Amino acid sequence: MILNKQVVDRHNNQLLDKHKRNFTHLSSDITHLDYILEKLQQFQIAIPSWALGTGGTRFGRFSGAGEPGTLEQKLEDVGLLHALNKSSGAISLHIPWDIPTDADKIKQLAGSLGIAFDAVNSNTFQDQPHQAYSYKHGSLHHVDPRVRKQAVDHNIEVINYGKSLGSKALTVWLADGSSFPGQLNFREAFQNTLASLQEIYHHLPEDWKLFVEYKAFEPHFYSTTIGDWGQSLLLANKLGPKAYTLVDLGHHLPNANIEQIVSLLLMEKKLGGFHFNDSKYADDDLTAGSIKPYQLFLIFNELIDGMDLHGMDHASGLGWMIDASHNLKDPLIDLLQSVEAIKIAYAQALLVDREALKKAQQSNDIVKAQELLQDAFRTDVRALVAEARLRMGGAIDPVQLFQENEIRNQLIAERGLNTVATGL
Repeated sequence: MILNKQVVDRHNNQLLDKHKRNFTHLSSDITHLDYILEKLQQFQIAIPSWALGTGGTRFGRFSGAGEPGTLEQKLEDVGLLHALNKSSGAISLHIPWDIPTDADKIKQLAGSLGIAFDAVNSNTFQDQPHQAYSYKHGSLHHVDPRVRKQAVDHNIEVINYGKSLGSKALTVWLADGSSFPGQLNFREAFQNTLASLQEIYHHLPEDWKLFVEYKAFEPHFYSTTIGDWGQSLLLANKLGPKAYTLVDLGHHLPNANIEQIVSLLLMEKKLGGFHFNDSKYADDDLTAGSIKPYQLFLIFNELIDGMDLHGMDHASGLGWMIDASHNLKDPLIDLLQSVEAIKIAYAQALLVDREALKKAQQSNDIVKAQELLQDAFRTDVRALVAEARLRMGGAIDPVQLFQENEIRNQLIAERGLNTVATGL
């Protein structure tokens, strides 16, 4: 469905007086207000095509109603999100879940919705119908060169799909690993992975990036071939200047210091992008900011510090994308909440007095450093984020508008109760 602009205007008119009061109260204490509002308006977070339907767990999937059954409908859903929040102006496709059969037609539809194509994602962690060899024992690291070639060829195919749509990056995540000691020769598995990635890297266009994603555990229980940021960085360095590490916030062991990791990757100029989500126990893929909002803020604090040091544009210097999946919430509401939480954390990090923080660090003033960070984090910046959205033509409260206008019921009326989106 296409959201009527009058619906947004009517919603905003109802909330405008309260919003103005909140924004005026907040903005009176912000010295660089215009700078922050400009940054917030520029900052976009790509939506993953596989998160537009109800997600699943390893035990089951409880499909919702009115899910997007085609790639065209997925684009319409991202367009709907973008019309609401003006911060979801890109989609990230996962191949072969979402193969564009007519790239020109898909690009035309995306353009009409104000949507660009972010990184494309390959899938060698599942067996697909009619493929010759199984990935049961791995893909790019497999002991059988025929399996490795099949996985490499798939990644090259994904690059070609991305080129036809205007994407500029390929994300590679592998389920490759082992569940029992002795199952793998670790060195050979890593070397096979490197050799496979080198073949893929050779097919990258000059203006593309290769994002090497890592994961500490799951689906295997003993080892993961790209198990942490050090192994990802090692591969990226060996591959060349177009290869970078991608950080998924759920892909870490409990209590990992992710803000330190991103700081060091930025220092090495090898941080490529983010998959935003949240976790309590493992790779839970929960709504961003729903469990650890302070960690999300601290990560953005380091991102801004490092990106500013290197003269990187906040909006385009890294790849920003959500990677969440939920089987209890309406997926569109879940994505709206994630984008809001990300923008809030970003806005709070923009409030940090960096000169004062640097002075406190240089003088070992631990109390002052803590107060500076926590003062920014405890600032309720929701009116600031809403004002940036309002100035771009979005809704003051996207979730409220979605619920009050029963948008899911409108999608059900268009698509029916039993459509099921491709993905996890």
